[in-house]
Parts: sequence; C-alpha cells; structure tokens
Amino acid sequence: MKQKYNIAVTGLNNTDNPGPGVPVIRGLREAKDFDVRIIGLAYENLEPGIYMDGICDKVYQIPYPSTGSDALMERIEYIHNIEKIDVLIPNFDAELFTFMKAEKVLKEMGISTFLPTIPQFEERHKAVLPEYGEKYGFDVPFSKTISSLNEIKKLSDKFEYPILVKGKFYDAYAAYNEDQVIGFYNKISAKWGVPIIIQEFIRGTEVNVIALGDGEGNIVGAVPMRKQYITDKGKAWGGITLDDKKLMEITKDLIAKTKWKGGMELEIIKTQDNKYYIIEINPRIPAWVYLAVGAGQNLPEALVKLALGEKVKPFTSYDIGKMFIRYSMDMIGDISQFERLSITGEL
Repeated sequence: MKQKYNIAVTGLNNTDNPGPGVPVIRGLREAKDFDVRIIGLAYENLEPGIYMDGICDKVYQIPYPSTGSDALMERIEYIHNIEKIDVLIPNFDAELFTFMKAEKVLKEMGISTFLPTIPQFEERHKAVLPEYGEKYGFDVPFSKTISSLNEIKKLSDKFEYPILVKGKFYDAYAAYNEDQVIGFYNKISAKWGVPIIIQEFIRGTEVNVIALGDGEGNIVGAVPMRKQYITDKGKAWGGITLDDKKLMEITKDLIAKTKWKGGMELEIIKTQDNKYYIIEINPRIPAWVYLAVGAGQNLPEALVKLALGEKVKPFTSYDIGKMFIRYSMDMIGDISQFERLSITGEL
C-alpha cells in the first residue's frame, strides 16, 4: 500500500494571472510513488482552486505575509495541529521569505519544505540581476532601480525606449515614453511598493525553463518551453516544449554554480543572433508546471520526495512538442461554501 502524505499548498488563484497551486496539486494527484491528502491554503476566499472538484481535500484561509510573520506562523501551527502536515509547498514569491526564515521552526513542528536558501533568494532579485549575471557569467539586460518619480526624467540618459517597468515581486510593462513610465510606476508601486526596476528591452523570442535543483548543484529535472499565447498580463495561456540544448546548458550551469535548492523558473529572451539573456529568475515552481508533468517530468512529486529527504533519480528526458492550452470554465457552487470559509476560515 502506498504511503499517504498530507501536503499543504498555497497559490490557489487559478485566474488570468494564475498561481502555481492548482497545477502543482494536479501533479501531486498523479504521483506514482505515494498518495496525497491536499490541504489548500488560501489568502482570498474567492480563489478558484478552493472550489474546484478533486483539487483540495480541505481548505484553510491564511493571513497575508504583510500582516506579519507571527500571525502567519500561528495560523500554520493551528492548521498543522489539526491536519498533521507532512510537506508545505508555498508558491508565491511574496510569501517565500517568511517560510524560508521559518524553515527550522516548521521542521521542529514536523513540517518539511524544500526551498531556496535566503542568500539564493536574495541574490537573484530583479533589482540586482546585473550583479548576478556578472557574478555567475550569464548575459542579462542592463537595468536600474528607481524609488521616486523624479528619477524618471533621467532614464533617457541611459536607456532607449521602449523599456520595461517591473515590480519587485510581480508585474512588468513595456513603456514607450516617459508618460507611460510614470503611469506604470504609480500602478506598480501602489501594489508592490518600491523600488521599481527599469530594464533594457531586449528584442527576441521569450523562452522559459522550469527546473528543480537538489541544493548540491545537481539538476533533478528541467523542461524548456516557448509561450504560444500570452495574456495582457504577460502570462502564458499556451506553450510548447522545446528541443533547445543551449537553454538546457544555461539551466544546468546556473544550478551547478548557485547550488540552487528547490523549484525555479528562468525567463529568457533569445535574440535573432542566438544570444540568451536572462530577464528574470523566479524562485519557485511556475504556474505552467503541469506542462512538465505532461511531458514526462512530475516535478511536484520529485519536490515532495526531496523535502522528505529521499534520494531522487534525476529525469533524463522529456517529450518535445507537448503543448498546453489554458481555458476558462464556469464553476457552480453554493453561497453556503463562501459563507463557511468567510466565517470560519475553513472549508
């Protein structure tokens, strides 16, 4: 009989700006070597993953990390006392620092995680990406951080339009003039705060890689893809796996040099003259992870094994030409579900 694990997963907002939680859970439901009971952790009571059939066995609402790490950890401890969580998989950049910092506390409770170290997390921030590229020998776009509107007028001294305006956690917009930069600055800073990252616009094809590192410099699995359909938020609504040896070499090299621990996503621009510029390094599993599962690499299953201290045999291949296409559907629920979650924080 298979071992059954209680696994807590965040990121249930399966909208046009999807979190990775639902596809991570789908991968775990298809694990070959163990069974799962899924405890969904939701920040908002209208996250679609809460109400989807066959996704979560139990859902708890948790406070945003911005309310303070103590409140979040108290809630996790409360849930753990009921559910006996074996593994916790956080899926948002903004929550990772709290869970990384609490890794030892969680372990003492009996909750395992497999997350990047704090130095790994900090050094790949968009705000310091040029230093990261120089340190490890990767091509990255020129960028600059700004913290006030007054600095925008000086950007034309160092940049040519268009430029990318990015938030420190999420959001990125192409700006074609100073007025657009001001608008995006106000929009992003109101949501995520400062600094705002101004990045050189590299023309080419965006390609992405999902990868899993074992923390010792070895790559457990990696699948590259090209976005085929992109939403107005820049998110992939469709994609296809690629046969790109250079992309895989870059990924393996990065994980070897940094000894990356956990899941990651590389966002890369491939230019017409075959140069590869890393434009972002996301320190967790991306929302398109189910494509990797469909291509033969169940990275969520491997992540759970690593978290539990098991030896994991690296994946050596994946199916090329596998596609994913997202779709929207209307789910029918009952107001009683919403009321119960809103009042009790549990469903």
